[in-house]
Amino acid sequence: MSGKKYFFLILILGTLTALAPFSIDMYLPGFTAIAKDLHTNTASISLTLTGFFLGFCFGQLLYGPLLDRFGRKPPLYVGLTLYIIASVACAFTHSINHLIVFRCLQALGSCAASVTAMALVRDLFPVEDSAKIFALLILVLGASPLIAPTIGGYVTAAFGWHYVFVILTTIAVVLLLASIFFLPDVYQPNKELSLKPVPIIKGFWAVFTEPQFYTYSFTCSIAFAGLFVYVSGSPLIFMNLFGLSPKVYGWVFGFLSIGFIGSSQLNNLLVRKFKSEEIVRVALIAFSIVGTCFFLLSWFKRIDLSLTILFLFLSLACIGITAPNASALCLAPFAQNAGTAASLMGAIQMGIGAAVSAFVSLFNVPSTVPVSCAIAASAILASIVLFIGKRSIVRPVEKENEVMAGMH
Repeated sequence: MSGKKYFFLILILGTLTALAPFSIDMYLPGFTAIAKDLHTNTASISLTLTGFFLGFCFGQLLYGPLLDRFGRKPPLYVGLTLYIIASVACAFTHSINHLIVFRCLQALGSCAASVTAMALVRDLFPVEDSAKIFALLILVLGASPLIAPTIGGYVTAAFGWHYVFVILTTIAVVLLLASIFFLPDVYQPNKELSLKPVPIIKGFWAVFTEPQFYTYSFTCSIAFAGLFVYVSGSPLIFMNLFGLSPKVYGWVFGFLSIGFIGSSQLNNLLVRKFKSEEIVRVALIAFSIVGTCFFLLSWFKRIDLSLTILFLFLSLACIGITAPNASALCLAPFAQNAGTAASLMGAIQMGIGAAVSAFVSLFNVPSTVPVSCAIAASAILASIVLFIGKRSIVRPVEKENEVMAGMH
C-alpha cells in the first residue's frame, strides 16, 4: 500500500470514527442558546447527549451482525443516510422532546460509521499494528474536539444553533460519497450468519465470554467514561461556573483536546518498547492519581479555572493512552467476527457513557465536584476491573500469529 493511499485510508477511517464525537462536540457551545430557544434549561439539554449515547449504544448491537452478514459497506450506507435525515430534522425542530428523539436517531446513523471503521481496522491491518492504527485514528478523531466546538461557537453566535446541524448534514453527505467511491472492502460477507435473535445473542455471548474481551472492554469503557463526564459537564463548568463565553469555551475545549490527541500519538512510541498490557496498567494508575487529586481539591474548594483545566488535561491524556491499547487488546482474539466484537465493545462503552452523562446532568450546580468525583471513580474502578479481569486471561493475544494459532 502506497504512502498516499495509506494516508487517505486512515483519513477516511478516522473521519468515520470522528462523526459521532463531532456530532457531540460541535453543538456544545450552543447549549445556552438551545435552552433559551426551546424554553428549557441547560440540564435538560444535557439529556440530548444522553439520548445520543443511548442511540449509539443500541445501534452498535444492531450494526455488528449486519456488518458480518452483508459486508462492511451496505450497512454503512444505510447508517449514513439515516444520519443525514436525522440531522436535517434536528436543524428544524422546535421541541426539546423532539430534539432528544432526533439526536437518538442521529446516533443510530453515526454508530454505523464508527463500528465499520473499527471492523475495517481488523480487516485491513495485522493485529500487531492495531494499537498503532487506533492511535492514528484517534489523531483524526482528535480534530473533532479541536475544531468542532470552535466552529460551533462561531456558527451559533453568527447564524444560530440550527446551522450547526446543517453543517453536520453536509459532512455526512461528503462521507457517504467518500465511502462509496474510495473505501476498500476486503471482507467476504458470511452468508451463513443468521440474523435471527437467538443466533445473534449467541454470537454476542460467544464474544462477551472471551476473558480478554470482557476484561479490556470494561476496562476501556469505564476509563473512557471519564471522557463522557468531561463532555457532559464541561458546558456547565466553564460557561456557568467560570462564566466563559461560547467562543472562549470552544477554544478551551479545543486546547484540552490536545492532551487526548498528544497522548494517543505518544502511544505510537510507547508500543515500540512496551506491551499494550503494561501501558494500560501504568496509564490507569496515573489516571487514578490525577482523578483523586482533582476530586479532593474540588471537595475542599481549592480549585480554580487554571487547576480545573490542568486536571482535565491530564485526565484526558491518561484516557488517550489507555483507549487505543485496551481497544486493540479487546479485539485481538477475533478475526472472523470482528464486526460483532467491535459493535459489542462500542455498545458497552456507550452504555456506560450514557449512564454517566445522565448522572452528571442530574447535578445542575455550578461546581466541579460532580465531574471530578465521576472522573476519579471511573479511573479507580477501571483499575480494579483490570486487576481482577487479568486473572482470568490465560494467554493474552497481541500478535497475528497468536490469533492464527488459536484458530487451528
